[in-house]
Amino acid sequence: MSPKHDSWTAALRHYGMAGVLVLLCAFFAAVTVREQQPAGAEAADDVTAQLLQAGKPSAVLIVARGSDDDRAFADAMKTKLEAAGVAVAGMVTGEPRDARRELQRLNEAGTNLTVIATTPECAAWTVLTDLPTKFAALGGPRIVSPTTTRWPVFLTRQNLLNIANQIVVVAILSAGLTLVILTGGIDLSVGSLIALAAVVATRLVRDHLGAANANIGGLLLAAFAGLGLAGAIGAASGAVVVRFNLPPFIATLAVMQAASGLAFILAQGQSIYELPEASAWLGRGTGLFGLPHAVLLMLLVFAGAHVLLTRTVLGRQLYAVGGNEQAARLSGVPVGRVKLFAYTACAALAGLGGIVMASQLKSGAPTYGTSYELYAIAAVVVGGASLTGGQGNVIGTLIGALIIAVINNGMNLTGVESYTQKVVLGLVILGAVLLDQWRKRR
Repeated sequence: MSPKHDSWTAALRHYGMAGVLVLLCAFFAAVTVREQQPAGAEAADDVTAQLLQAGKPSAVLIVARGSDDDRAFADAMKTKLEAAGVAVAGMVTGEPRDARRELQRLNEAGTNLTVIATTPECAAWTVLTDLPTKFAALGGPRIVSPTTTRWPVFLTRQNLLNIANQIVVVAILSAGLTLVILTGGIDLSVGSLIALAAVVATRLVRDHLGAANANIGGLLLAAFAGLGLAGAIGAASGAVVVRFNLPPFIATLAVMQAASGLAFILAQGQSIYELPEASAWLGRGTGLFGLPHAVLLMLLVFAGAHVLLTRTVLGRQLYAVGGNEQAARLSGVPVGRVKLFAYTACAALAGLGGIVMASQLKSGAPTYGTSYELYAIAAVVVGGASLTGGQGNVIGTLIGALIIAVINNGMNLTGVESYTQKVVLGLVILGAVLLDQWRKRR
């Protein structure tokens, strides 16, 4: 094989999936271009800039609906106008009748209203049309709302954060599965371990640690209990595979059923909701650079896994076991201990995924994690890992997880039904496996 062909194949292996991800993002950005207006504080910035650019108005009425975004718009608008020395004649956050009541009050007081700052939805209210006729004393105020722009819905900040939040649990599972698949194994139990860890943690909080009044220490104790149980089950799975030479598919399939059944028994078939507000900190809170805490945790997990695989002896041993187990054993690699570590770490990360999901949903349920093992395996394979072991990395796995998330999100935005989405995902997995086989033959 020529050096030129070798370099082309290496480039495809390392950058091919990243290119696919970029192309997918570009495609869904192109097909989801819509007319949009900013919302919340961003909308207030836009309207304030319009008002001040046209000359400082003498009196402004702020009108918005009662939604969270509209209230944020109204509050930010009031703060910015007052800071600029503009008089705020009134502020309405509610329904058209509330706006009518405020307009009547200002009209009866003879207020010379210059501008009504509002959102596009409120600007369409009938009460705000033909104001000089209905409220003559106001002086014919002009209505100003956020500027309409054309921008891809796919690339909005809200949608990108939605993709990140949706992929967190699957990505954490994928990082763990990468370790197992590198050794030539597989773990089908991770989806059930998500449910089991979530149920164990939330039940401990509900029954023994104060329920809705639980403190941070209690929440941490419950989280470590769920994570530890999942890791212990993973160690048991690895021990069965190593000690009895049982096929990983069969061993972890059995564990999957047992863990799912145990989750239903502990939860008594019900969801567990009695949790304090602090339990949502990990799953719903935001931190550095405005990123959700769960996304930051996911990045830490991948950074740790990357260091493990590229900078440690254990990482090289994982590749060696998957590349040629017999040669690794003859070279002095402790194959059994390496495999045991892979299954334990994989299960522990599944438990971590369960804790994150319980925090995101502020509850625990035995139905969590259904089919997540398939999505996680798909992410690993799409990311370039070989199901026969010895090839792959967590950066590729993260790209694979993002590819799957982008495909699902893009199909949702373009109105593709859920059944068709499953067909597309299956074809993506098949294509990734065929690409892996093609690379090996070349």
